Amino acid sequence: MATEQKIKILAVVGPTASGKTAISVELAKRLGGEVVSCDSMQVYRRMNIGTAKPTKEETCGIAHHLIDAVEPDAPFSCAEYVVAAGEAVKGISERGKLPILCGGTGLYLDRFLCGEMEETHADENLRSSLFDFAEKEGAEALHARLREVDPESADAIHPNNVKRVVRALEIYEQTGIPKSEFDRRSQAVESPYDAVVIGLHYPRREVLYDRINRRVDMMLADGLLEETKKLLEEGVFDVNLTAAQAIGYKELLGYLDGRETLTEATENLKTATRRYAKRQLTWFSAKPYVEWVEMEQGGTLRSLDEVCEEIISRFQRGEAGV
Repeated sequence: MATEQKIKILAVVGPTASGKTAISVELAKRLGGEVVSCDSMQVYRRMNIGTAKPTKEETCGIAHHLIDAVEPDAPFSCAEYVVAAGEAVKGISERGKLPILCGGTGLYLDRFLCGEMEETHADENLRSSLFDFAEKEGAEALHARLREVDPESADAIHPNNVKRVVRALEIYEQTGIPKSEFDRRSQAVESPYDAVVIGLHYPRREVLYDRINRRVDMMLADGLLEETKKLLEEGVFDVNLTAAQAIGYKELLGYLDGRETLTEATENLKTATRRYAKRQLTWFSAKPYVEWVEMEQGGTLRSLDEVCEEIISRFQRGEAGV
């Protein structure tokens, strides 16, 4: 597909608490855009505080898509995201607006930009059986099953990351293709988008971690504990395994069932979020299509205006294109 026939998009990515929401909203104001969330948890209704979903005030009247899209007891896969995001982006472009993707779920962005090779639908029976096997036989035993059919993925996925091991086995069981080969074929597909992808980078990791710690404190002050308790009472975590593993909720369950103090649960949440940010950075750093913008200069945080001006300049020059 010729570049001039592709839909032009801008994406703002990076670790949690890096400032993606404020920047994407400001860019939408300046460039005449609408925002498409690229967050695997913000699609769920009523999961607001724990997913750092932008408030009405934070969106500043800019249209946001794929937020509050499905009920929290309904599964929502990466393949479904690719379809839904594609529809949203097409509609925005047809209205003469610029689609701006914003989020930190790297797998969703990667599949969207590079093209989903062939859609795999969630098989809840298969998924449940794999999680049951891991619970009964242990994570190492499940990982051994993956190694039998896809040693390359087994080398890349830690045995304790049961969710990713399950997903890799799902892909093999549904398509007959190892996940490692599936990924290679998928990335060989030409992207239908002319995309500029900007990553937000903090040279001093402690600055990002301080932002994360302060965000967790703010979430708790805003009612995260009450939100978690309500979702627990509704049975959301029992029927949606993705929601049950979401950072921001699972760390508070220990307090709610009496196993931990609130102080311990809070520290667990901060630690888990910092580790998640590190994984996000590792993921995006490995993607050649991400062009990084420094959020600090000379040991001082740059202003929103300065960062946006640089991003707009890069976008107009077509840097970091996919």
